[in-house]
Amino acid sequence: MSAIRIGLYGGTFDPIHKGHMHVITQLFARDLIDELIVIPAGQPWMRSGAPIASAQDRLEMARIAVAQLPAEASSHVSVSDCEINRSGPSYTIDTVKEFIVNRPEAHFLLILGSDAYAGISNWHESAQLQSLVEILVIARDGEGLDINALPISATTIRTLTQSHLEDSPSNVATYIKEKNLYGRK
Repeated sequence: MSAIRIGLYGGTFDPIHKGHMHVITQLFARDLIDELIVIPAGQPWMRSGAPIASAQDRLEMARIAVAQLPAEASSHVSVSDCEINRSGPSYTIDTVKEFIVNRPEAHFLLILGSDAYAGISNWHESAQLQSLVEILVIARDGEGLDINALPISATTIRTLTQSHLEDSPSNVATYIKEKNLYGRK
């Protein structure tokens, strides 16, 4: 019997959007993983500025979005608060080690967009990280698995017109409006 394949899908998720959801559904549709853990970053150290939404809001938006997934996927997806609860910068290596300790029987796949993967050599303890997990690169603006990624950007949702909220799952867009995140009322 082969090990259960668990995808680790981290990100700032400021906010989580339909592009992220498309990646999730494609991972299951292509039978690349058995489970997926969505991990909002607590303090993303490689990002040029702090997230606009609080860690708690980003965690809640991820939970709301996952709940909107089709049942065949949502029952295999969880949202972890491990990085949000950890003090200091959110290093992927620390998160991976934590999951390996908790689920030693599993085979972990780190899900990265090609844009993020392009800079992996600059990540904290990059060589060790790459030795601990299989990295599954999703083509965005480069090489990787082509899943017909949606051309959606969290930056666009945060900074442009109200109509860009359509790029977020409907319940996430409602949450953004209700909480007046990103200046949306």
